[in-house]
Amino acid sequence: MSKRALLWLFALGLLGAALFHSGPARASGLPLQDTARLALVLRLEGPLNPIWEVYLARGLEAAQTQSASVVILELNTPGGSIDLMNKLVQQIRSSSIPIVVYVAPNGAMAGSAGTMLTLAGHASAMAPETAIGAASPVDEQGQDIGSTMESKIKEILKATARSLTERRGPQAQRLADQMIDEARAVSASEAVEAGLVDIKASGIPDLLAQLEGRTVYLSSGASVSLRTAGAAQIPLPVSPIEEFLQILANPNLVLVLLAVGVQALLIELTNPGAWVPGFIAAVCLTLAVFGLGILPVNWFGLIFILLACVLFILETQTPAVGGLAAAGAVSFVIGALVLFNSVAAPGVQRVSVPLVIGAGAAIGLFFAAVMWLGVRAQRRPVLTGTGGLVGQVGVAREELAPAGPVQLGSELWSATLEDARGRAARGSRVEVTGIDGLTLRVREVKDSPEDGG
Repeated sequence: MSKRALLWLFALGLLGAALFHSGPARASGLPLQDTARLALVLRLEGPLNPIWEVYLARGLEAAQTQSASVVILELNTPGGSIDLMNKLVQQIRSSSIPIVVYVAPNGAMAGSAGTMLTLAGHASAMAPETAIGAASPVDEQGQDIGSTMESKIKEILKATARSLTERRGPQAQRLADQMIDEARAVSASEAVEAGLVDIKASGIPDLLAQLEGRTVYLSSGASVSLRTAGAAQIPLPVSPIEEFLQILANPNLVLVLLAVGVQALLIELTNPGAWVPGFIAAVCLTLAVFGLGILPVNWFGLIFILLACVLFILETQTPAVGGLAAAGAVSFVIGALVLFNSVAAPGVQRVSVPLVIGAGAAIGLFFAAVMWLGVRAQRRPVLTGTGGLVGQVGVAREELAPAGPVQLGSELWSATLEDARGRAARGSRVEVTGIDGLTLRVREVKDSPEDGG
């Protein structure tokens, strides 16, 4: 098997390994516990991340395996994508094991989409000096969205909030509506007083003590009386593959991988046999696909990126230097901007517009430069082989009457004068005008001084 085939197999193996290990059915890696009371602690921190789905699913599977009494979901987030929020809410609500969402540690927040995650818990709690609310939707740049779209999204969010707070009373529902309509935020004490949150706890031991004997209701309608006093606290760490995927869940990194991968792929296509660009393209594009698979994206943008690739390839096949490369760069920029364009909330990571424009310009300039150098090389006279001898000037080593030896550089050639009746003295300079087999056709350079060589 060739070296290139091995490298491609390595890249495909990397893809398969990531897909295999990122599924929710992976083993939890926790030691089995003998205690009858177990609280599994998961920690979600930062803007909503698609890897949270994988991590939460793994945690719920571990809780089932360990027969945990409760899952404590420690939350600290400024918010994130509404689509991702809905998926996480569905995961929480469909759990057969009670999930308590705990906004912690001190100073943490459940902002925007984090508000809905807190309300989705079968029970909820907040640490002192924490905040919850400001759940108004915004666009991908963090600005207000259009009035019609804003009204639709707010109504959907309020309907979701009502369904999550229907057991908490009218005051909690009004407060949730205000958080969506007016971007209101409240402290832990205010949230508990309004009934929006169940408990104010200074730590997980305090939380478990206060949860003891509390009745919660699962999505199936079944009621569960919590037995958490003295329960063993088992944290579930993030796995290495989840950490790796979290790094890839960055639109700016995905954009860089796409730019480098596309550039390396086109170098490989225009220079077959150079396996290094092909390997770089395989790795970068594979990782970019990972990132696109876990990020909320608008796939319409992918059409523009593919169009950019086509234009770059056509650039290598046409004599119009730079035109198609410029069009490809513009298409790449549009595609990258559209690709990561989605309705979001404060805290969601967004693609850098200067980075997008810079990457597109760099790709376009690179291929324009490559094509310019290629055309320039094609227009140069041939400098190798017998064709490269035409136009060179040599020295007659003997009198040409009309044939004789001629020295070109360090080589000695048989030569004949173009004028069969002419003569060229020994040492005269002659110019090669053609080749007949292994014999040069030359003419004397009349205006050149005699070479004494």
